[in-house]
Amino acid sequence: MYFRAFSLYQTGNVDKMRESREVLATLEKNYPNADLADARTLRTRVCGELAQRGDAACAAEISSIADPGARTERGTRATARSQATQSTTCSDDDDDERVVALNALLQMDSDRALPILKKVLERRDQCAYVLRRKAVFLVSQKGGEEAADILMQTAKTDPDQETREQAVFWLGQVRSDRAVTLLEDVLKNSTDKEIKDKALFALSQHNSERAGRILRDFAERESENEELREQAIFWLGQKRSEENANYLKGLYSRVKKDALKEKIIFSLSQQRAFGNSEWIMNIALDPKESTEMRKQALFWAGQNGGATTESFAALYDKMTDPEIKEQLIFVFSQRGRDSKAVDKLMDIAKNDKDREMRSKAVFWLGQSRDPRAVKFLEELISK
Repeated sequence: MYFRAFSLYQTGNVDKMRESREVLATLEKNYPNADLADARTLRTRVCGELAQRGDAACAAEISSIADPGARTERGTRATARSQATQSTTCSDDDDDERVVALNALLQMDSDRALPILKKVLERRDQCAYVLRRKAVFLVSQKGGEEAADILMQTAKTDPDQETREQAVFWLGQVRSDRAVTLLEDVLKNSTDKEIKDKALFALSQHNSERAGRILRDFAERESENEELREQAIFWLGQKRSEENANYLKGLYSRVKKDALKEKIIFSLSQQRAFGNSEWIMNIALDPKESTEMRKQALFWAGQNGGATTESFAALYDKMTDPEIKEQLIFVFSQRGRDSKAVDKLMDIAKNDKDREMRSKAVFWLGQSRDPRAVKFLEELISK
């Protein structure tokens, strides 16, 4: 009976779905003591589809399942079943019929759904956190000031850590100045690293100047966790703008930690505009920089394609630091079928005075698919 109902539902035909609903009703009537969780979830899906197509009875049924305050006979039975299940386990199942009902309600009547979602988020009974975690996502899909208010309240007061984190995370999808205010407060006053991490991401999703300024202020703050500052720098790099690029270049000279400097180089390498490639190459050329920073700059300059192979080749000929030269050899090796990169590797393998550099070049030529590299190695072997 279950699979007959499922097949009828899959047709998408209104009359067939109504027949599916009747089959499921008969199934529950005839076998009240069976494990019918899947059947009840399927009935909720069927009714959700029918409700969206104007079926008033199904609309009422969906509301009774979704609304934790509903007192219909079916709602009471569902609550009893839910509590019996929760006494042994808290199922984090996307197919929970209440979650299915909430999704359906949001699709057919989002204004009606929000008050019900708010009630769900106010629940504190055993295992209610499972529904609350689902509810914060559904609220975020509605958007607007009311959704922002609900998410902000949840982020401040929910007793479940993950629910609070998700509320902060989804604030990034709500276009609201009030959401930005809460996220700023989280970054200033929270002591929870995970919550702050979610707040940084959420701010990165807001395109306002204020959100960008908050991220920049956080990146500057030496009292903050270094990994979180790296995240702020990363998200600034993802917000493509000349203002952010110039800010990160200026920040590079002010930060003291190598990890932060590396993240700035990486973030700028993701944008080829605003003179970023030239700036990164200047880091690589600067003898005042540490060898590690110069190597990082060379690596990302090679990855973003902003610098030419000729510029790297000319740089190699000027270098005396073996670590920098080795990094340049690696850059050449990553340039695929670029004939000039292969030319330079063969030149190094043949003419460099440093045996170690020659060996490195030969190794990477062995990884190349360029037929000239194969011929070169054959000639080297046959000497």
